[in-house]
Amino acid sequence: MTDPRSKPERIRVLIAEDQTLIREGLATLLAQQNDDFEIVGAAADGEQAIEFARRYRPDVVLMDLQMPRADGVTATQRILREFPGTGIVVLTTFETNELIFEAVSAGAKAYLLKDSRIDEIAATIRTVANGQSALSPAVAAKILEEFKRLRPRHAPASVSVRNDLTARENEILKLIIEGKSNGEIGAQLHLAEGTIKNYVSTILEKCGAKNRTELAIKTIG
Repeated sequence: MTDPRSKPERIRVLIAEDQTLIREGLATLLAQQNDDFEIVGAAADGEQAIEFARRYRPDVVLMDLQMPRADGVTATQRILREFPGTGIVVLTTFETNELIFEAVSAGAKAYLLKDSRIDEIAATIRTVANGQSALSPAVAAKILEEFKRLRPRHAPASVSVRNDLTARENEILKLIIEGKSNGEIGAQLHLAEGTIKNYVSTILEKCGAKNRTELAIKTIG
């Protein structure tokens, strides 16, 4: 029988960041967050991040993109090739569509900027540790813009899945593709945010998508 006084298992976090001050600061601040994080390593470059991932088997890697020896996208790809269950949270100063698209395409489940609050970073790590993606509507919109740019112009529109949706569901899908949040969709359609959330869940299920970004990519036309 589990002792109710025992502490819950902590989330094992690896930090990959080439700037010493930021790396050490993140380690200190995350260690102070409700005692639910264990910082298992702090890598100064991409190759070291891969090495530490093999050594410590973290639940989540907080990954910078611009690092020596191997960049964050390369490190993400190589870590997930060996340990596909690892959650990658990108933390960077760069917000270009191309970099966001590359990082998410490599397997990152979240994308944050370095000016994010520590509580936001901590919450994102917890979400990813639970196996979920944590892409904001704004980030999802950037990914979709890059996808549209790269998508061949002659590619057929994905209308088959849309045909299975009701008129209202297609209306909401259009707004999801535009990167709007549930609250913004609700305000525009004069519906409660909870109602929109239920619609989104139904649309995801009908389209066989795991999250809003995958949904939009599957149905974009």
